[in-house]
Amino acid sequence: MEGMNKTRSIEEAIACIQDGSSIMIGGFGGVGSPPSLIDAILEKGVKDLHIICNDAGFPAIGAGRLITAGRARKLTASHIGSNPVAGRLMTEGKLEVEFSPQGTLAERIRAGGTGLGGILTDIGIDIEEVRGSKQIIHTGGKEYLLEPAIRADLAILFCGAADEWGNLTYCKSARNMNPLMAMAADYTAAEAEEILAAGSLPGDQIVTPGLFIQTVVQSRGVNWQWVWEQK
Repeated sequence: MEGMNKTRSIEEAIACIQDGSSIMIGGFGGVGSPPSLIDAILEKGVKDLHIICNDAGFPAIGAGRLITAGRARKLTASHIGSNPVAGRLMTEGKLEVEFSPQGTLAERIRAGGTGLGGILTDIGIDIEEVRGSKQIIHTGGKEYLLEPAIRADLAILFCGAADEWGNLTYCKSARNMNPLMAMAADYTAAEAEEILAAGSLPGDQIVTPGLFIQTVVQSRGVNWQWVWEQK
């Protein structure tokens, strides 16, 4: 079973990302985002990314770090209010922002992970920023928006514990969108606070099966010096 060991270096985990890649980043306001993988992407210098995440994080925390550094050309998220840099870049025309209501965003990602082409919802049908040019479907006497499924080239996640086979558990609310994103990318890398021997995790505690995970890396924690320097 040694060949099933998915633990790799952080540098190996992001080797596939390049300029223009689409990337899903787990997290809610930074909680549940993978700090070491984000560090590595910043160090690699890739740009023109399409970032898909719940929110824009904060300027120095979570996915917001990539936005603050000017690495994103497009952001798909439910809101950006916690990151004034994202708002400024959007206003200046330097960042394309696609807003999607939080529940709809989660279901679009789930659809991408389960092979569906999209979902039908009436949420936001009367809001121009949400409706845009999306197709209107009439069924059951009601109108719905056809919201397309979302997939990405790469998903980077954060988990509490992982085993060497890529099975993951999460700590409370840090779970958020991570399990959905694990299914919806061509390549998924999980950053773990703790990596255990293969088979160590009780089956009833596993949330994301290793089937969806290509790489597991050991977290180095948050680079608080970098965060402090951005304040």
